[in-house]
Amino acid sequence: MRRGSVRSRAAAGATLVVAVALVAAGFLVVATLRGQLAGTAELTAENTARGVAAQLSDVRDAQVGDVDGLDGDDPVQVVDGGGRVLGATDPLDGHGPIAHFARADRPDDSEHDGDHDGDHDGDGDDDGDGRDKDKDGDGDGDKDGDRADVDRDSETKTLTLPVDDDGEVTYDKDDTVGRQEFRVVAVQSLTRDGTPVTVYAGGSLHAQQEAVSTVTRSMLIGLPVLLLVVAGVTWLVTRRALRPVEGIRREMSAITASTDLSRRVPEPGSRDEVARLARTTNETLAALEGSVERQRRFVADASHELRSPIASLRTQLEVAAAHPELLDVDGAVEDTVRLQTLAADLLLLARLDAGERPSPARVQPAALVREQLAQRVGDPHPVRVEEPLAQDEVRGSAGQLARVLGNLLDNAQRHAAGAVTVAVRAGGGALTLEVRDDGEGVPEAERERIFERFVRLDGARSRDEGGAGLGLAIARDVAERHGGSLMARAAPEGGACFVLRLPVAAARDTDGERVEGAPGAGGDTSGS
Repeated sequence: MRRGSVRSRAAAGATLVVAVALVAAGFLVVATLRGQLAGTAELTAENTARGVAAQLSDVRDAQVGDVDGLDGDDPVQVVDGGGRVLGATDPLDGHGPIAHFARADRPDDSEHDGDHDGDHDGDGDDDGDGRDKDKDGDGDGDKDGDRADVDRDSETKTLTLPVDDDGEVTYDKDDTVGRQEFRVVAVQSLTRDGTPVTVYAGGSLHAQQEAVSTVTRSMLIGLPVLLLVVAGVTWLVTRRALRPVEGIRREMSAITASTDLSRRVPEPGSRDEVARLARTTNETLAALEGSVERQRRFVADASHELRSPIASLRTQLEVAAAHPELLDVDGAVEDTVRLQTLAADLLLLARLDAGERPSPARVQPAALVREQLAQRVGDPHPVRVEEPLAQDEVRGSAGQLARVLGNLLDNAQRHAAGAVTVAVRAGGGALTLEVRDDGEGVPEAERERIFERFVRLDGARSRDEGGAGLGLAIARDVAERHGGSLMARAAPEGGACFVLRLPVAAARDTDGERVEGAPGAGGDTSGS
């Protein structure tokens, strides 16, 4: 993926979201504005119509044209029940009822004259006698089918009338420059003579159209500019936020190229996700450096430990080749056994480091103690067993647990002054196996260090007597793989006490089942 793609996607995404939001808001604003202005025009027309209608009850039919409200330029018209125009403002003077005007937009009405009302004599009627023909008997002087744009279920309607360059309604063909929409309201009333009349008044929608047009133009101009600003700000903010990530990437690339795990990535001073990423990366590098260092020391120590028995065995074989009578068979066998034991220990550690899990078989530590003691016939010190031994079982590899017990007994025999004690106890859902000696013990400051690989506290002790220093390290690794622990403390006898704790297997479990909290299933390494 090319550099900067995250910033590009972030900027594009933010811009798209803002664009959608602005377009939706724009439609909502325009619709709201249009509705409010249309309502204002309708309210203005209604007030005008009601003002005229309120005066008609005080005038006779012949005096309708003299009432206030019919002397302005806005479209106002008074029509009686027969469709005769009793009065109108100047723009509508001499024309038929407003209800007829919409017919001019109908394709089949092209034969009508310039006043758009079908009135040929200019007096507002169709038959020349001052009245429209009322064919449907409803008193409105017009057929229902002729009112194409009139909503009969409402008192209001929108009509389009011709206007001049000042926006005033006009039917003079020389002055007509366009058409304008009016919101028309019809109000019923009675004249003093008792004639039912309808007052038509129109409110111009020009202000609405101008306002909507202005708002639309402003949005069309401002939207691209705003989107450019959003995209630019998002790009800059994302670039600044991702700058530490780029620093981490460069440093990781340099570490990979140099294989120098002591280097660390820069940690920003902020407390955001990038800072946590940097800290986690440094922690990972530290753990990796420690693992590589341990592996390096392990290889170096293993090579050093293997060198002695191999060199000794080679020397004996070379002497035997030159002087067969000087061959020390017992020493050669002893060196071979040491070499074999060390190789087995190294192999077991390698398998444990690889994450090999013990088998889920049920093992009884008490039986392992008796079996181990029966096999150890050459120990220099007697082993005392504290009875009774707990008969609880644990889950794991019998071979690996026997190896732990054997290593602990070997260590106790090596340091004991006169006796070694073994105890197996149960309690708190765990089984505890103790191996104690009456030797000098382990200093408190060294009780963790002794579990490190190739560590021997007695520097004067030879490898032949003290081993390679892998026994306790193997014992702790095996204990942890079995979900338990191994620690050292002072023994009541004055020497060292090694305590192995393992979780007890549930009594209802059957062989081959994995229980919660028990070690995971895996290959049995009992042969190690």
